[in-house]
Amino acid sequence: MTSSNENGSDLRSLSAIIDRAMDEARRDQVAVGDIVEAFGSASFVPLLLVPALAVVTPLSGIPAFSSLCGIAIFLISVQGLIGRECVWLPQWIMRRDLSGDRVGKALANIRPWAARLDRHTRERLSFLFRRPFRVLPQLSCTLFGAMMPFLELVPFSSSLLGAAVTLLALSMLTRDGLYALIALLPVAAGTWAIVRFLL
Repeated sequence: MTSSNENGSDLRSLSAIIDRAMDEARRDQVAVGDIVEAFGSASFVPLLLVPALAVVTPLSGIPAFSSLCGIAIFLISVQGLIGRECVWLPQWIMRRDLSGDRVGKALANIRPWAARLDRHTRERLSFLFRRPFRVLPQLSCTLFGAMMPFLELVPFSSSLLGAAVTLLALSMLTRDGLYALIALLPVAAGTWAIVRFLL
């Protein structure tokens, strides 16, 4: 596997991460294992962003896809929290594949949106990435990932949680604490949607 220095060190924006994933999507079929290898297994935050971004796209309409992404987000976040050096995912996730064409089109749809976010990213509210606050973004990602499989049938809930994880991971990638705070907005909207659905 390619080292993390080669694969992950240049991934400092959403656009760069999407471009790397789109390069992999040029294959007829792209497996989760291909994505992990392309990013480097030590690239925790970029790898966290991939399933989070995917669940925001129309790919979330594929049955059980949101659950798969949620489990991946949970596992990656937990391993980041405990300080593992490399990401481990079970083989049944690593072997899961999708049409490269479908993945590429879904990522292309959100590429302009990602570029706009990148233009407004800068280091701010950096206290959120120092003790005792620095565990909060990863802990939130862990909780949101764990929730996704249980909300599979609640309309839009997984996409809203995916958007929250995307913003939290982007905040960790760029040290922009504003995005960590903004991540609370889709969570609040998701809570409201769930309450409306259940009542």
